[in-house]
Amino acid sequence: MKIRSVRFPRVGRGKADEPPGIVGVARVDQRTKVLVKRLAPGDIAIIDHADLDRVSADELISCRVSAVVNAAKSITGRYPNLGPKLLLDAGIPLVDDVGRDVLSRVAEGAVVRLDGEVLYLGDQVVAKGVVQTESTLQTATAEAEAGVPTQIDSFAANTLEFLRRERDLLTNGMDVPELATDMDGKHVLVVVRGYRYREDLRTLRPYIREYRPVMMAVDGGADALIEAGYLPQVIIGDMDSVSDEALASGAELVVHAYQDGRAPGLARLQALGLEAVPLPAAGTSEDVALLLADACGASLIAVVGTHWTLEEFLDKGRPGMASTFLTHLRVGQKLVNARGVHQLYQSRISGWALLILVLAATVTIAVAVAYSPAGPILGNYFDATWHNFVYWFTGLFK
Repeated sequence: MKIRSVRFPRVGRGKADEPPGIVGVARVDQRTKVLVKRLAPGDIAIIDHADLDRVSADELISCRVSAVVNAAKSITGRYPNLGPKLLLDAGIPLVDDVGRDVLSRVAEGAVVRLDGEVLYLGDQVVAKGVVQTESTLQTATAEAEAGVPTQIDSFAANTLEFLRRERDLLTNGMDVPELATDMDGKHVLVVVRGYRYREDLRTLRPYIREYRPVMMAVDGGADALIEAGYLPQVIIGDMDSVSDEALASGAELVVHAYQDGRAPGLARLQALGLEAVPLPAAGTSEDVALLLADACGASLIAVVGTHWTLEEFLDKGRPGMASTFLTHLRVGQKLVNARGVHQLYQSRISGWALLILVLAATVTIAVAVAYSPAGPILGNYFDATWHNFVYWFTGLFK
């Protein structure tokens, strides 16, 4: 694995009166997916995220943070997760394992300075950790690779347990709640704010324009749709990572509840004065969205940002991801993953080649007209046509 080494920028380079390091506004949160909503370019993100996955790292990179300080270990050795490598490849310094005290010692919005492995608040040292570099990350990754067989065994055990416990759900589907949104016989686009969802949504613009699928968002996927210029028609999830603005966009709200009926996300919607349909079901909200679209009669389910590969299931690091694997098997005959669609076919003819071809054709036609016996007649015809066009065009503005 080749990882680019990180160079720490220096603030006040060339000015002896300014201390070295990276100075920025601190944004602090235990949940990375909540923190990214408040980040601005140049901020220093202070997180508590063991085994930083690539979805969270991709969000941090897109926010253009100047550095990341992690209270936990970004790679614990459980699995060679991809998040730290993405940060280093993007040139973002990562300081690991500074301890959870930093979450209380640094207030939201405080101006802090990161110099090497030390985080300062004014002149006071508030945290100290380990700077992830090429060598440290390679060592940690090599150690973590030894744990892959154990993680696969655990994933297989969780999958079999879920299959045994929820076989009725997977074989017969779920009970359909009363929804105003009609999905019967239609395409449904399920959007999760996962890895590279922005690129996938841009790729799908022609598909969305032509087929006008039902837009179903899973939690923060609603903000992803709004960011891309679309409005969600259904928002499903536990409602913990979606903005108030998205919830109030007019979409039909479905709260993913526990199987005993408890729905913690319902309280937030009630406080906002919004109505919602509770839906008790096993698995993740991503799973429930796919099963709901299938149960409502969707003819095709296109997905953006969902977890798809074994690498992603293990990288997420949750036992519940086994249900996602089985859900994909349940609705597989309707399921189309949008990821990588733009890589399926790319034209090998460049724009410059097309321009040269058009110019060559134009020159050929001009030469043929000039030396043809009918050249003067064609010339007079084109000249008259051009003047008629100019007369018509200028008449539009008179």
